[in-house]
Amino acid sequence: MDDGELDTLFARARQETPGDAGAAERFLAWRREGQAAERVPAPAPRSRTARWPALLAVAAVLTGALVLRPAPPLPPSAAYDAYEGTLGEGW
Repeated sequence: MDDGELDTLFARARQETPGDAGAAERFLAWRREGQAAERVPAPAPRSRTARWPALLAVAAVLTGALVLRPAPPLPPSAAYDAYEGTLGEGW
């Protein structure tokens, strides 16, 4: 198929025929019926309770509990003993 044949084919495809118009009308009528049957009443507006302040408060408490807890004692190690021996206690 060369370019001329393709151009002709596309031009014919773009032309609307009476069958196309009828098919479009049938589809639109079917779609409107389906939408009318599926239409559900809108839900009643619910009161929007602010959940963000509660979530932020919980996050702050958890962060405070994790960050402000005392650090665990360091395990004795050879490096710690070497520093203490060289620099003295409380280096």
